[in-house]
Amino acid sequence: MSSGMDSSILDTYLYEENNLLDQLDEMLVADEKNGDFSTDDVNEIFRIMHTIKGSSAMMEFNSISTIAHHIEDVFFYIRDKGIETLDPEHKKELFNLMFRSEDYLRSEIEKVEQGVPLSTDIDAFSNEINSFLKKISGAAPAQPEASQAAPAASGAPASGAPAPASAAPASLPDDKDAACFFHVFLEEGVGMENLRAYMIVNAVRECEVTFRFYPSDMETDPDTSQKIAENGFFLAFDSNEDASKAEGILKTQNHIRSYELVNVPKAAPPAKAEGKKASVSKPTAPAPASTDTAAGKAAPMLSHAPVKQNLISVNLMKLDSLMDIVGEIVITESMVTSSPELNLLPRDNRDNFMKSARQLRKLTNDLQDIAMSLRMVPISGVFQKMNRIVRDMKQSLGKDVRLTIVGEDTEVDKTIVDNIQDPIMHIVRNSMDHGIEETAQERIAAGKDPQGEIVLSASHTSSEVVISVKDDGYGMDPQKILEKARSKNMLTKPDSEYSQKEILGLIMLPGFSTNTEVTEYSGRGVGMDVVKKNVESLGGIVSVSSTYGEGTTISMKIPLTLAIVDGMKVTVGDSIFTIPIANIRQSFKVKADQVIKDEYGNEMVERVDHFYPIVRLHSFYHLPTEVTQMEDGILLWVEANDRSYCLFVDDLIGEQQVVVKPLPAFLSEFNLKDHGITGCTIMGDGNISIILDILSLYSIAVENA
Repeated sequence: MSSGMDSSILDTYLYEENNLLDQLDEMLVADEKNGDFSTDDVNEIFRIMHTIKGSSAMMEFNSISTIAHHIEDVFFYIRDKGIETLDPEHKKELFNLMFRSEDYLRSEIEKVEQGVPLSTDIDAFSNEINSFLKKISGAAPAQPEASQAAPAASGAPASGAPAPASAAPASLPDDKDAACFFHVFLEEGVGMENLRAYMIVNAVRECEVTFRFYPSDMETDPDTSQKIAENGFFLAFDSNEDASKAEGILKTQNHIRSYELVNVPKAAPPAKAEGKKASVSKPTAPAPASTDTAAGKAAPMLSHAPVKQNLISVNLMKLDSLMDIVGEIVITESMVTSSPELNLLPRDNRDNFMKSARQLRKLTNDLQDIAMSLRMVPISGVFQKMNRIVRDMKQSLGKDVRLTIVGEDTEVDKTIVDNIQDPIMHIVRNSMDHGIEETAQERIAAGKDPQGEIVLSASHTSSEVVISVKDDGYGMDPQKILEKARSKNMLTKPDSEYSQKEILGLIMLPGFSTNTEVTEYSGRGVGMDVVKKNVESLGGIVSVSSTYGEGTTISMKIPLTLAIVDGMKVTVGDSIFTIPIANIRQSFKVKADQVIKDEYGNEMVERVDHFYPIVRLHSFYHLPTEVTQMEDGILLWVEANDRSYCLFVDDLIGEQQVVVKPLPAFLSEFNLKDHGITGCTIMGDGNISIILDILSLYSIAVENA
């Protein structure tokens, strides 16, 4: 197999396994909250483990396929008997076992991703899963040792190859319709031979042939384990064609040491004829159940098939290239339509050209929307993983906390989803560890619900996604934060000059941690500074708000996509700025006497019964311009989130779609993001225009003025 083919198969394998484990995690967390597995989920977990077992065996990842196979055995039994047969204690144990199994499978798949050898020592965990199956299948306490000892004792006769061959004809079951039998021997020491044999029987049912199996009570009678371990079990078929179909299934089954086809001597022809007649009306014993269950299992699988055909997984690098090309098309289109040579054309020709150009603009818009939507995925995948973190920490910290998820259907760019998981996980852990109170009594004394709550929410504004993690715990004490920062020499000005917002911002400085001791989850000095860095690398900002005694909210605002925005170009002196259309409410002119000043001398203007501050862009960025009188320029009324104000600019040039280019890395040391600059764009004539960030511009120009 070529290495290219190899890697593409491996990529497909990893993609599929990770998806299945995410699905499993979601089901387990939801079921544990309800305190029970639903029947659908039992079937689904069985299917997931069956798939993982099969694909891992194909790839020869034995540790993964073996553990998945053992879990499949457990859920085969539960599916067969009904989840209601388990008592609450067993269910609780099963949840813990399943979470550990999921973690184990994940860690093995991570090893595959990193190219590290897989675990070879899996016996202890396998035995644990097997002993749980023995426990729930109602084997008597002495049974496990007996079944463990039995193979060893019976190993000698069973292992001799001639023994099954000679024993078989002598002990064929009494089945007068059978034309032939398969005599199957299991591997030594597999344990619970009756259930293993019954699983093989069920697998053979899937090829939809009529057959019987002996011992016929293997499923319900644990005592048949001993007989099967020593003498094997039989599958009886009405014809050799049926037997050869079944052989295809037998070859794929685990735990089979050997099997042989035994034809019924002499009486075979009449038996065959009878068998054919009987096969229509015969299925009395397990056969009807088998065909029903086979059909029942096959039906949902068939219904999923068309859906699968509608999905295609694409390498992200190809999508990145597509976005780059679409971006270049947008720039080139504006270069063509704004070319000065067009003014040399006769008027009729120019009108015709502009009509075609408008059609081209419409198509490029559609192309751009589709290209961007290809990269958009719901954030629910990341949010659901937080359920697991809260669940594990609840157990280890002994805190009663519920996680409430809001807006999980919010769609964001794939790169953002990949990079936002770690920051969210870190914040959720912080909230659990030292946000929520240690005991329920402490919460009750503070007049709160004894159960803590963490709210994880996502929402869209027109140009960004806002993700926030809110807890109703201790809240942050500004005084303690100041003291901690002072003790670490992090303060840059006197205490009294720090605003509440600036104090809370101190927790995002490198090396700052309010935890006094190192726990499993925090206090290692890898704190909010990492979160801030990760979010800023996506062009976003992190903000903290907290009320001491009531709780803390940490919000991350991230651009919806890192690609293309509709912008309004404005001039200030010789510079051209682009303001996202989504942030503009209105543009208007005012006379000087309509502008008033507050007690600090800051300019304000009235719109719709409210006064809004004015930010003069030429003053803020120290740009030379002749337009300094209010009457000569234009005011743009802008808003972002809940902030609203007016920008004073020289003039408007017009609306244009622009491709957002990140600022060059060498400019990052100047913290341009803190000064209202979010990126830049190349315009049709080749000039560069700065794109303004309306929210951060407000923060520095109005709030911190």
